[in-house]
Amino acid sequence: MSFASEFKDFAMKGNVVDMAVGIIIGAAFGKIIASLVADIIMPPIGLAMGGVNFTDLAFVLKESIDGAPAVVISWGKFAQTVIDFLIIAMAVFVGIKAMNSMKKKEEEAPKAPPEPTKEEVLLGEIRDLLQK
Repeated sequence: MSFASEFKDFAMKGNVVDMAVGIIIGAAFGKIIASLVADIIMPPIGLAMGGVNFTDLAFVLKESIDGAPAVVISWGKFAQTVIDFLIIAMAVFVGIKAMNSMKKKEEEAPKAPPEPTKEEVLLGEIRDLLQK
């Protein structure tokens, strides 16, 4: 088996394709959450704190000198990233909780007994004939 055909077999397996789709959707979901936090959640919080823009909040460790950039700790950006993470983690938790509850309901549902095999049907007929 050639390297190319072996790679094709690996790449086309259902799990690999599902994982790729999940990663792509996850990346897009992350961008949506980042926009939600930066554009919708943080502005009202900043307004409530007296018109503060969180992305501008930082501790200046060293001022800029002769065109060299200042050394800062951007704790406002960090706080915004933490809020992004918390929202994404909550969404993933809710999604997994919903999937687990659906799986639990599926396991609890009564299952129909399996169809008898041909041997079992034949043995049942023999038993019935012997009883007569």
